[in-house]
Amino acid sequence: MTRPITLFTGQWADLPFEEVARLAGEWGFEGLEIACWGDHLDPRRAVEDDLYLQGRLDILEKNNLKVFAIANHLTGQAVCDDPIDERHRDILPDSVWGDGDPEGVRTRAAEAMKDTARAAARLGAKTVTGFTGSSIWKTVAMFPPASAAMIDRGYQDFADRWNPIMDVFDEAGVRFALEVHPSEIAYDYWTAKRTLEAIGHRENFGLNFDPSHFIWQDLDPVMFLQDFAEKIFHVHVKESIRQLDGRNGRLGSHLPWADPRRGWDFVTAGHGDVKWEPIFRTLNAIGYAGPTSIEWEDAGMDRMIGAPQALAMVQDLARIAPPGAAFDSAFSSR
Repeated sequence: MTRPITLFTGQWADLPFEEVARLAGEWGFEGLEIACWGDHLDPRRAVEDDLYLQGRLDILEKNNLKVFAIANHLTGQAVCDDPIDERHRDILPDSVWGDGDPEGVRTRAAEAMKDTARAAARLGAKTVTGFTGSSIWKTVAMFPPASAAMIDRGYQDFADRWNPIMDVFDEAGVRFALEVHPSEIAYDYWTAKRTLEAIGHRENFGLNFDPSHFIWQDLDPVMFLQDFAEKIFHVHVKESIRQLDGRNGRLGSHLPWADPRRGWDFVTAGHGDVKWEPIFRTLNAIGYAGPTSIEWEDAGMDRMIGAPQALAMVQDLARIAPPGAAFDSAFSSR
């Protein structure tokens, strides 16, 4: 089973899109997961400006790349978040931030996510990856205690805001893959289940699987793949490493990436705590044929070295033969 290996451009947005495409092509990536920030992709322009759209396609073709997904995590985050504050001002385009009025920001973010679906369709991408935000992530510490009614309202708020967005995704024939991630409405196993229930198990609403966010929470990535097999729309290849020593805590202590006092951090694929071989065998078993997208967040390593190194690792993993009939039989009986 072959899967395209792509590079997520989000952590490369300080470079021009044309330069990132050149590097990815030279390294041997098959395509890109194009971020909707920096100068990489403006969804509104991609919808309205044929010349702009064709220019992006020309850059891809010049570098022997395809686009398998586009990513709009930053704008998606603002759809449901509460509070909306200076952190959002730092990540949002002016067109979404506007005057900063929180409800206005959420409304403009929702409209921008609709445009993202339309832009993906025009580019020929089948999937948009991203975040949803959450009005109840602020309650995760559970003190002061959050009532069941407050949590219920949070999931209802998510459904009320995202169902109209998903109507446009349906019209465009594009899927949305929510990255299960701290600060989202779905950040672990049980919140992922509740999120899918809240959105009514819509056909085009699924998940972006990124095991780096599971390992430090002591969640089992293979079990997650098995149980959510039909909703795995996209895969990120990124790792985390636990640095627990009695002082370092899992919540990160408000310390920056790569600070050794953190209880966990992101590292180069192949150098962390993620066991990739069973993950790739499970991707084979569930029939996942979509992209494996390398996401670069290792602040302690030169990305110009680490990105092609990670590509070589995934290429090697891609050679793993699909599981045998006995494994398939056992898996199907779960």
